[in-house]
Amino acid sequence: MVKNAQRVCIKKLIAVPKNQCYRMSKPLVAVTGKNGQLGYELEQLSVKYQDVFTFLFADRDMLDLSKPASIPGFFEKYHPVYFINCAAYTAVDKAETEQEATLVVNAESVGIIAQQCSIHHCTLIGISTDYVFDGKGTKPYQTDSPTDPVNYYGYTKWMGEKLALENNEHTIIIRTSWVYSTHGNNFVKTMLRLMKERPELKVVSDQIGSPTYAADLADAILQMITSLEKGNTHYGIYHYSNTGVISWYDFATAIRDLSGLPCNVLPQPASAYPTPAKRPAYSVMDTSLIAKDFGITLKGWHASLESCLGNMK
Repeated sequence: MVKNAQRVCIKKLIAVPKNQCYRMSKPLVAVTGKNGQLGYELEQLSVKYQDVFTFLFADRDMLDLSKPASIPGFFEKYHPVYFINCAAYTAVDKAETEQEATLVVNAESVGIIAQQCSIHHCTLIGISTDYVFDGKGTKPYQTDSPTDPVNYYGYTKWMGEKLALENNEHTIIIRTSWVYSTHGNNFVKTMLRLMKERPELKVVSDQIGSPTYAADLADAILQMITSLEKGNTHYGIYHYSNTGVISWYDFATAIRDLSGLPCNVLPQPASAYPTPAKRPAYSVMDTSLIAKDFGITLKGWHASLESCLGNMK
């Protein structure tokens, strides 16, 4: 566990009576972080669900999680029935030095969001990370496997999980890993750029995990809230990624091959690239529970990568 971590204290709030809770004719789904990878993909897919839900996509100007005091006002104004929190402090290395800012966004504000969800009888979908694990495992982590984050980002996401679950019984936490998209900054887009600029690249080969195409995760989340709307009563922690176990080196070579680029990709140990924040060496997660409880079909990482690259064209 990260040493000398700050403790987060969230005061309990008094819930309003149910008859004071406003509901629209179609349930309102509020999504934070609309400009991030997952928020963007959710907005693209939301048109398929507009007969069932009304969507509100919030950017930082509408809801800034670095300002926790603004959160209750958002709920009083919009009264969401489902709240999908895609906003987070995700700069893993900067989090080691910007600890206060990271803790506020990833933990304190999440706890307040969960409180407000409880007050307004709202289901919370929170996005977490494989970085809550220490990476010393050799088989896929279960949803109830012991957590022991090795960097401060992972610690704050773990704290966010804990506060969300403690403050709202209708909470689903989705841990995901190695997220990429056609939108924003990510490993896939970085590799494409570098492979066009350089004849040779060295990529870490001893960090093992499973990539996640954000569009697939977005589709899974929308299927989940549809299932909840129909009466599904499963809550708690779930894992989601595309299927398959690879290294970053494997991922890079697949990007090169599918894109037809001539770059020579060489494997390198993580020790050759020291970073301010440690990364778990192994962070593969067992995703069987989300398939069982929600009927989610999990796609293979290679097919999803091919789909993403096709969409980029």
